Amino acid sequence: MAWSIDTRIPVTILPEAAALPGMLAGRPAALLAEGAVPDHAGAPVTESFAPEPRHAVACACCAGRSAAAQALDRLFQARVRGRAAWFDRVLVLASTEAGRAELVQALAQDPLTTARFRAV
Repeated sequence: MAWSIDTRIPVTILPEAAALPGMLAGRPAALLAEGAVPDHAGAPVTESFAPEPRHAVACACCAGRSAAAQALDRLFQARVRGRAAWFDRVLVLASTEAGRAELVQALAQDPLTTARFRAV
């Protein structure tokens, strides 16, 4: 019998901010928001990011990690170091197509992010 258990933290991109209250019900969730975190968020742990314009692949100025990947790192570090309430999942409010694209790219291509998180 083969077991397939994925222990990475699930990340869900919400279609709109109105979906947040319903999604926060149940298991503990962190909130990652593009731009400012909404005042009414109600998540025990929050983090934000701002998408950054990029140049050609692997150019010298853009070789670093994306803002979305770094924000997910901050959430993960707060979780494992006990600096924030424990969460089982991450909900994302990305208000622009650039923000969603940066997050999807981080979840698919950033080695550290893909080791810790998975897209749902």
